[in-house]
Amino acid sequence: MTERKYPHPLVAIIPVVVLIGMLSIVIMLFGSDALSGGSQIALLLGVAVCVLISMTCYHTPWKTFEHQMTKTIGDVSITLLILLSVGMLAGSWMISGVVPTLIYYGVQILSPSFFLVSACVICALVSLLSGSSWTTVATIGVALLGIGQALGISEAWTAGAIISGSYFGDKMSPLSDTTILASSSVRVDIFEHIRYMVLTTTPSILITLVIFLVAGLGHGSEGALHVEQYTEGLSATFNISLWTLLVPLITGILIARKVPSLVVLFVSSIIAGITAIILQPHILCQIADDPSLSTPAAIFKGLAMTYYGSTAVQTGFDALNDLVSTGGMAGMLNTIWLILCALCFGSVMVASGMIQSITGVIVKWVRTRLSLVTSTVGTGLFLNLTTGDQFISIVLTADMFRDVYKKEGYEGRLLSRTTEDAATVTSVLVPWNTCGMTQATVLGVPTLTYLPYCFFNILSPLTTIVVAAIGWKIKRHQEAKESTP
Repeated sequence: MTERKYPHPLVAIIPVVVLIGMLSIVIMLFGSDALSGGSQIALLLGVAVCVLISMTCYHTPWKTFEHQMTKTIGDVSITLLILLSVGMLAGSWMISGVVPTLIYYGVQILSPSFFLVSACVICALVSLLSGSSWTTVATIGVALLGIGQALGISEAWTAGAIISGSYFGDKMSPLSDTTILASSSVRVDIFEHIRYMVLTTTPSILITLVIFLVAGLGHGSEGALHVEQYTEGLSATFNISLWTLLVPLITGILIARKVPSLVVLFVSSIIAGITAIILQPHILCQIADDPSLSTPAAIFKGLAMTYYGSTAVQTGFDALNDLVSTGGMAGMLNTIWLILCALCFGSVMVASGMIQSITGVIVKWVRTRLSLVTSTVGTGLFLNLTTGDQFISIVLTADMFRDVYKKEGYEGRLLSRTTEDAATVTSVLVPWNTCGMTQATVLGVPTLTYLPYCFFNILSPLTTIVVAAIGWKIKRHQEAKESTP
């Protein structure tokens, strides 16, 4: 067997340059609609360029690409089902009155001045307990976005607070898929991994909370008029009842019992649907909009439409109409389409050896502790941009640097921590990444709109580089042995 020859780095970077160039053109031409088809075309053109170069210049057989795409897409099949379940849950939580009830009471309890920092802390706690940033954003995050709107706070700031808190909790939770994956990929005990992340995560979240606190203090009582309009509109349209809060309570119990995310989302959607039948039958009939049907038939049709399609509820207040409208499972199809195209691009880049060639150059730059950590961070960011999925980014980053860290004498937990600080939290900042597209779709806020306000996600990779420069609690194996009494 001869050793496989990877493309030269200058050749390997061509599909990436083509992709970035195409995405720039798409964003310029389509603006906020870029993710509705234009970005997918750009990704597929990147796939075509990569395959063309590999097959013509390096004689890579098509079966190699086919096998890698099948494997990669198969690995995220559950993620795609979770996305559909998130769409189902978002629609049912809204129409059943769960989210309207949370908004109704939330706008009266939360102060505009402390809303942003409160939203960040609430999402951090929920995500820490659930281990899922996606579930947190799709449930309490959507409600908090509505509360922020009613208080007159920019949706970009609110989305930034929601995402910052959600990804902090996801990153630090022993129940999180990414936390388990990062630690297991480097063969580090998960609790040791979490304890070591405290050193870089604590400064990042504290700075983030201070920023949201200071920004929030600039909001006074100018949202009072919005609050009154929202509460009147919600109470006139929905049956606002504390009984609806049984749905998130049962969901929380399922999460605490470590029930799989897909099961939690589906069961929660079914319970919310039953709640809608009991408390909001008039809304379901309005959604069905079919006078030829009897009331039970109209209710069933309205519930089915809530699960699978877009809904529009008239409240008499335009801003509130936009808030309570939902997309159901159909609303997630653009997201799934984008994810599939992004995964295809990542797959062919891996199958062709181009990813390995590019990252091989990065590894060669490693000379010091700082350059090692910086290279790991850069690789995680690069893979989030090119593979379109945080799980692929985590695994590839860990695989590429495991032997380098071992050779240089650094502990595995340094690699697992740096991988999470880079790959996990920055995935949501990339518009065509599974995380970025999902959260933008669920919250209804474009990725590039909320990106500047996701302070925790931006600070995390920077903090890990600063800590590496200082050398705080970073020791080589020999140094660790000498310091042991």
